[in-house]
Amino acid sequence: MSAALAVENLSALAVDTHFPVVIVGAGPTGLMLANLLGIQGIKTLVIEQSHNTVGEPRAVTIDDESLRTVQATGLISQVLPQVVQGYGVHYYSWRGKEFARIEPSVMEHGFPKRNAFRQQLLVGQLRDGLQRFDTMPIWFGHELLRFQDDGDAVHLTLQHDGKSKTISCHWLVACDGGRSTVREQLGIQLTGSSYDEKWLIVDLLDRTSAFRHTRTYCDPVRPAIRLPGPEGTLRYEFMLHDGEDPEQMLDEASIRRWIHAREPADASLVIARKVVYGFHARVAERWKSGRVFLAGDAAHLTPPFAGQGMNSGVRDAANLAWKLAAVERGQLSPSLLDTYEMERKPHAWSLIKMAVRIGTFMQPKSILMAMLTQGGLKLCSVYRPVRDYVLQLKFKPKPRFAQGFFIGQVTPSALVAVGQLLPQPMVEMPDGVHLPMDDVLGHGFSLLALKDADVSAVLSSFAAAGLSCLHVQVVSPSDDFIKREGQSLTRDVPDAIVRDHEGVLEKIIRSAEAQAVVLRPDRYVLAYLQRQNSSSAEVAQWLKRKPPVPSSSFS
Repeated sequence: MSAALAVENLSALAVDTHFPVVIVGAGPTGLMLANLLGIQGIKTLVIEQSHNTVGEPRAVTIDDESLRTVQATGLISQVLPQVVQGYGVHYYSWRGKEFARIEPSVMEHGFPKRNAFRQQLLVGQLRDGLQRFDTMPIWFGHELLRFQDDGDAVHLTLQHDGKSKTISCHWLVACDGGRSTVREQLGIQLTGSSYDEKWLIVDLLDRTSAFRHTRTYCDPVRPAIRLPGPEGTLRYEFMLHDGEDPEQMLDEASIRRWIHAREPADASLVIARKVVYGFHARVAERWKSGRVFLAGDAAHLTPPFAGQGMNSGVRDAANLAWKLAAVERGQLSPSLLDTYEMERKPHAWSLIKMAVRIGTFMQPKSILMAMLTQGGLKLCSVYRPVRDYVLQLKFKPKPRFAQGFFIGQVTPSALVAVGQLLPQPMVEMPDGVHLPMDDVLGHGFSLLALKDADVSAVLSSFAAAGLSCLHVQVVSPSDDFIKREGQSLTRDVPDAIVRDHEGVLEKIIRSAEAQAVVLRPDRYVLAYLQRQNSSSAEVAQWLKRKPPVPSSSFS
């Protein structure tokens, strides 16, 4: 029996009709959210209309932030072997000559910035990962017919095997795709536009070329992309022109001719899938309605040119999971959930706009336009700062909130602002073991403090609010782990001590003229603790607020 069917059969025995959280859709966003809620100990039901997770390849690029979220689920050791880490993009002109390449080498969040994967493998691993938890059933073959939010709970009517059943939940999260039935029942519109061009997607097996990087052909005659994947897989994407019949473009002989023109060795490979897609650049007007949330493609639709569609959905899950958990446990006010849209929507839209710009560059309308854009990029690449800006993907919008759940302002010289995702360096433990930082921090709030930092007031405030906050002392790269008998290294005994052997954390904290940094469970900076202790009082005051008010500043 497959793992998926085992989960489904177990769910058939379930007698519960109420769940704290119900997720509609067993795609990457829904299953990532379910695993994160499982880590937080929140009982969650996933319902999926199909009888198993998707078996076909869809998304093929997973970025460093998403792998960091997989790390948070505890499944990274299972997922990484199926990922081709650290691939780049080589751009070819209308003459077939390489004129630019992007091969980012910086690992800001603990993983390479661009990685190839197979979506169907990831969702299967996320599905099976739910078996770790006793309270995370998946009900496959269940269709959501309708729901009603009465203000205190959401009541759902489901259909399974021709029979209906009724359940309820405190919170409903729609991860049911671009044609979301939940979004439609809420009457929430999508803003933006459908992308004009349609693209032919062809997935191939058993490639013979070992070249690992993506090739993008910016050719007005037929823009195309070649994307190698794990386990010998390969994807081609070809833009269709106005007036071309999508059905005729699925002709195998034509497809193989197009592939042969780009890489003759690929033309004879087995075709696993061929489909025509029309892309969209759209975002939902609202992401929350009462006790119902939209996430993933239900909330935003992204053209594929930046490889950020699925990754944006994973960011939704990471943002929403800990907030739902804190509210469900009664630790923070339900008003915290209002920050989900205000934090996520602007960043998702900025990535959509980036994808549109990349798509425009990839699809020159004429040879003249190709010559101008490609020549301009070539010329700019002579200047090193510009070259590094492109090479290291610095043009990608940073995960940073303009408003939301963070406290105070910070000096302009700070390398990482409040409301921004903190990088994840490797740290050394006292026993000499090196670990990614997040593996030390756990799954709740955390406080990273430099030597002799006075953080007692902040830790006391978290304890008084019923929130755990892991206290980690950061030892300077130039120092050893030294502790005198009977004395702690700081005024407060830390839960863990790490040596920041690359100096990343110390540099960030000192750039903010601070002595410590407080992190949210999703590793975004909640606050810096300034040496004059005013920030400590601010955090303490904020934690006492009932409810906390979403704002760009909690001063």
